[in-house]
Amino acid sequence: MTAAVPEVLFLCVHNAGRSQMAAALLERAAGGRVVVHSAGSAPGETLNPAVVAVLAERGLDITGAVPKRLDDSIARGSDVVVTMGCGDACPVHPGKRYLDWELADPAGRSIEEVRVIADEIERRVDALLDDLVGSG
Repeated sequence: MTAAVPEVLFLCVHNAGRSQMAAALLERAAGGRVVVHSAGSAPGETLNPAVVAVLAERGLDITGAVPKRLDDSIARGSDVVVTMGCGDACPVHPGKRYLDWELADPAGRSIEEVRVIADEIERRVDALLDDLVGSG
């Protein structure tokens, strides 16, 4: 990483579920040690209600978040780009670290299923944070 504070971009298609969960979980875990962005290649109109509910159970309020379209300048400015099923629509810029997290899409899934997805995202977020800034 070249930046004093690393920047991470989470990308999925609709920016209504996986990328929103990852961003919220990383922001809380990082405590300002990482700049976090999320976006979608074809953003939805609203957040997935099950995602909002599962994060609320974890003490995270994302009701004010909205799905955002990918802005190429954010991708260029990020040190790490984590893709979550956006396929060919995800940008590729030389010199960036890319991670592709194969995760189930929470769309249309039950709260119980979304909890399992959130658990996996949290595990990966914690490992990414440790890799970026250590456990301190």
